[in-house]
Amino acid sequence: MRLLDQVRILLDRAVQETRDPRLMDARRRIDEPLRVAIAGKVKAGKSTLLNALVGEELAPTDAGECTRIVTWYADGPTYAVTAYLTDGSAEPRPFTRRDGAVQISLGRPAEQVDHLEVRVPSSRLRRHTLIDTPGIASLSTDVSLRTMAFLEAEGERAAQTDAVIYLLRHMHGSDVRFLESFHGDGLSSGTPVNAVGVLSRADEIGGCRLDAMDSASRVADRYAKDERLRRLCPVVVPVAGLLGAAGATLREDEYRVLAAVAAAPMDEVVELLLTADRFAASGEDRARVLSRLGLFGVRLSVRLIRERSVADSGALARALTEHSGIDRLREVFAAQFVGRSEVLKARSALAVLDECIPVGSPMAAEAERIRASAHEFVELRLLHQVRSGRLPATDQQLAEMDLLLGGAGGAAYARMGLPPDAAPGRIAAAAREALSRWQQIAEHPFSARELKTAARAVARSCEGILADQNQQG
Repeated sequence: MRLLDQVRILLDRAVQETRDPRLMDARRRIDEPLRVAIAGKVKAGKSTLLNALVGEELAPTDAGECTRIVTWYADGPTYAVTAYLTDGSAEPRPFTRRDGAVQISLGRPAEQVDHLEVRVPSSRLRRHTLIDTPGIASLSTDVSLRTMAFLEAEGERAAQTDAVIYLLRHMHGSDVRFLESFHGDGLSSGTPVNAVGVLSRADEIGGCRLDAMDSASRVADRYAKDERLRRLCPVVVPVAGLLGAAGATLREDEYRVLAAVAAAPMDEVVELLLTADRFAASGEDRARVLSRLGLFGVRLSVRLIRERSVADSGALARALTEHSGIDRLREVFAAQFVGRSEVLKARSALAVLDECIPVGSPMAAEAERIRASAHEFVELRLLHQVRSGRLPATDQQLAEMDLLLGGAGGAAYARMGLPPDAAPGRIAAAAREALSRWQQIAEHPFSARELKTAARAVARSCEGILADQNQQG
């Protein structure tokens, strides 16, 4: 029986016996889309990144009152906003659209609102709900505490999110401390595969030069190799959020403004693009384009138009998206989160069960049996060991274990290090080779005890891949 089905049956039993509203919510949550929070310091670019991921200007990026409140963006049949209050009640709220962003009228102090829910007809939100959180390390302690209380799996409730995208600009000790608090201890709260790092506003790292994204990629690689960060957030993707959002929503009049700049004499163009202030001061239309694309986006667009690499707004939009890094983030998102949605939702549900049922009860024993026996959880625990440097294995063995355990994605081709279009026969052949190799490691008399245990688990993963491929065949 599938892991999520086992957890669903146990939750049904727990709800029937206790009628605990927390368990009722956990039961509903299992059948809902995965919940993914976007977190980071103030001005890290969280709302801009959310807009880029959805492909629509939804979240306001100015410092309005609603940016102090946790806001959920979920799929729905029509646009609607609901405020969930701290007293447990909920009420619909009026809203307007300004420059695309949803501007919400709270009608009360922000302190009285637990969170907001914005429903949007969106194919990209059908598989996951995105949650915009207030900035960590805000000057307002209350604002930071809202985010920490929402994400931490401690205190009176389990974490309300299944995974987190954490935005970094320059890595500080506070970033590591936040990720540690999100992960907590073991599977009851977080794992190394439910956190992805984003080097946000990546175009600014290279001073908005045309090679800025290359510079950002080198910084992201360095962060990903940092021992402290790797065990908490092993993947770091550089993203220029403004560029990604603009690529999804570029308008024809914005293209015309950029094309007019590109058509000017070269010395005039160089002078105009020297600084953001100079470009913004050259006209209201240009200032608006600058606010949407940023200086790097303007410079890149002008170069692409001058070189005739793009000839219309559609081509420029595609080029901006390609350069932004948002496609790479979507790939990582799909591999790390969407591909593991069942195990991440099961983990969240078991955390609620731990919180609600008595220790030592038959249901607690069943929850522990599921947690101990499910191979998906075995893989997550082993991944944590691999990435924290606690296994006595060679670098090559550790790298292969990371891959086979689903560190780069749960799909069979990803585990085998093959392209997405790899034929089932090729995947099966690679799985057989890996199975034989790891069985030998498990049985070798000189292998350390911890490595033998890990090798048997990896072999089990290979057997599962082979079984799936045989069924498909």
